[in-house]
Amino acid sequence: MRLKSELYKKEQSDIIKKIFDILDLDKDNGMVLYEFDRDKDKQKKILDLIPEIRKYFSFTSIIGAYKPEKAKRPCMSIIKNITKTEYKMMSCDYRFKIKEKEIRTKKYLFLKK
Repeated sequence: MRLKSELYKKEQSDIIKKIFDILDLDKDNGMVLYEFDRDKDKQKKILDLIPEIRKYFSFTSIIGAYKPEKAKRPCMSIIKNITKTEYKMMSCDYRFKIKEKEIRTKKYLFLKK
């Protein structure tokens, strides 16, 4: 039996491109978690990809696609596990101010392998 990674290489690459189109990364090829958590439209678009993910990926290890109701951030689970075949995802501490209030969050950077 052949692996889905062999059978659906092109389809998997297309889904990764869709995810990056949805995320609309900044000039550093990164995204800020605080902003992503507040953008329900992006989250919904990623969750709408679950049927395709289940078809073209081995999804039992991707908790966001396998059992989204059990994950705290199912979208982040999907992003991390789907993009790892082509990109290395790094995180760093990120701080910025909104109306004199300092916000501390994470920034995720995607580096092509």
